[in-house]
Amino acid sequence: MFRKTTGAILCPSCGRLTNADAPVCLVCGRRNPGMWGFGGPLARLFRSWNFANAVTAACIGLYVVSLVFDPRGALAPRGPFEIFSPTGRALEALGMTGSVAWLEGRWWTLLTAIYLHGGVLHILFNVLWIRQLGPEVEKLYGPARLVVIFTVSGAAGFVVSNSIGVPFTIGASGAIFGLLGAIVAFGRKRGGVFGQMVLRQYGQWALVLFVLGFFMPGVNNWAHAGGFAGGFASGLLLSLAEHRTETVLDKLLAAAALALTVAGFFLALWTAFTG
Repeated sequence: MFRKTTGAILCPSCGRLTNADAPVCLVCGRRNPGMWGFGGPLARLFRSWNFANAVTAACIGLYVVSLVFDPRGALAPRGPFEIFSPTGRALEALGMTGSVAWLEGRWWTLLTAIYLHGGVLHILFNVLWIRQLGPEVEKLYGPARLVVIFTVSGAAGFVVSNSIGVPFTIGASGAIFGLLGAIVAFGRKRGGVFGQMVLRQYGQWALVLFVLGFFMPGVNNWAHAGGFAGGFASGLLLSLAEHRTETVLDKLLAAAALALTVAGFFLALWTAFTG
């Protein structure tokens, strides 16, 4: 069964046996360890998947969809760096964000635009960094907190760039800077030799990547800055998580982030075809 509301379960906090309908865990005292039957399924979900792989698949899948959506436009002869680039019409239908979408009240584009990309080099660069940084953040914070940090950072980056007035923007780079920000926050709060090593290495990466953004055309540096700030703030709230098992609240927040993102794509397509 999907939900287990009676009988023995593993507490999502301490991992010890307790009762699904117990008001508190019999071992660690966590309130409502069964979470109305959803505690176990949520724990199994975030133990069995790899978020970096999921994001990679989502980005590649949506990139292919954006090309198929308007194939003649995507294959139209343009510059060498714009080969196989989705058209603005396709990206807008799938949830591109920017100040235009912001003024029209399409809040969901803050989430959907994270997974959209404008060309082969764009998606290749971002996917490589996601696969590099995602597992590192997961080691430090846990899989559910990784989902929260990635989503919050990506949305925060677009909030900043949309507020500044960038008309159209897409990509996971704001979320990627958020992953860097979370690792930097962990190193800063952890301290000691290990914390200093983490802070120095990933802080240098963030600085170099941010500076390089000013020498590359079409880069949304406002989203990078906002994403880093969002990741850093999220990281400070969740730092030293290596000493604390992920809670049911962490898993619920991650599930909510994923559900809002999926709902955002439904809203984007609904608006594109019925609006």
